[in-house]
Amino acid sequence: MDENEKAIEAIAKGEFEEALELLNKAIEKNPDDATAYINFGNILAEVGESERALSFYQRSLNIDPNAAAALYGAGNVSYNAEEYAEALKLYQQAHKAGLDDGSLHYMMGLAYYQTEKTAHALACFQRALEWDESDTEARFYYGMCLARTEQLDEAVTQFQQVVEEDDKHADAYYNLGVASLMKDSVREAITYFEKAVEAQPDHMLALNGKEQAEKMLEE
Repeated sequence: MDENEKAIEAIAKGEFEEALELLNKAIEKNPDDATAYINFGNILAEVGESERALSFYQRSLNIDPNAAAALYGAGNVSYNAEEYAEALKLYQQAHKAGLDDGSLHYMMGLAYYQTEKTAHALACFQRALEWDESDTEARFYYGMCLARTEQLDEAVTQFQQVVEEDDKHADAYYNLGVASLMKDSVREAITYFEKAVEAQPDHMLALNGKEQAEKMLEE
């Protein structure tokens, strides 16, 4: 097992300092080891050292311009910085370079969603679910895209499956409440808003939705 493989094991255990020592050794042995720079960047990104992470991803790309994992990592840094258009460009480059998995399609979907390219986002979340049907967050955002495109019944089906998989998913309960209001099922809406608040007591949208729905019952 080489230093990179040992470092990956250490990263999985959360032993970042040990992983960094191993990666430093890997780079000293082989300064042209693109993988070591990627793993180094991943650790820095994980601990919030975004600028340093990007510099390591760039070093990897200087060695191998088609290092898909470096492009993906840089895309995640850009996404977390709310630079969604840049993130999307990097994800697309990673895909072109050969990366094709559920995580990439999920993150591409988020980037499209944040830039309001809903049709593209919907397709990406659908692809992510094809990779992993148990990806609850991909399913939630797939439902959100369906709701945005006025496919309300289909969206409700997805949100219901989300809360079956995660009974503490406040946002899914909230959106089920909104859908119930749109169908004039006020009491049902209140129940969903209450479940959202139970899961997340400071969910202001659900608190407001519950208040408004209760006023509708009083009228």
